[in-house]
Amino acid sequence: MSDSKAGRAPVRRPQAPGGRLATTSYDRDVILWSEEQARLLRARRFSELDIEHLADEIEDVGKSEKREFASRMAVLLAHLLKWTRQPEGRTRSWRLTIVDQRKRIALAIKATPSLKAVMRDPDWREDMWLDARAQTQKETGLALEDLPAACPWTMEQAADQDFWPE
Repeated sequence: MSDSKAGRAPVRRPQAPGGRLATTSYDRDVILWSEEQARLLRARRFSELDIEHLADEIEDVGKSEKREFASRMAVLLAHLLKWTRQPEGRTRSWRLTIVDQRKRIALAIKATPSLKAVMRDPDWREDMWLDARAQTQKETGLALEDLPAACPWTMEQAADQDFWPE
């Protein structure tokens, strides 16, 4: 949900002929609002659209895709980290999680090719590594200082189905 849904004053809605509101309140029922906005777009009734909230929602779609992608990458990195730091604990479950996350990451990149550029962003990579370290520490009890401060693999290596660090 965008920041505009919580805390922003309601936006004045365009009036339909006869003075009735042309759109359902965004703040009251976002699902009904979105259906109505789609109908208005398809009917080319642009003057009746809730432009501000539409713009927020379009931006949120991209943010949501990035969050999902980041979550998958952090899970993958955490499992690769556990794989290297606790080889005696390697289980079928760990292997399946690594394989599954890699497949889902590949599918996400195929569906949204711009995510590949996200993987190259140094700030994004650092955030993923911090999340992966925290998850690994929580799940294994290893001290953070015993885990690498920087990711030892590129994001492309981590996502490669044939890459299994030792």
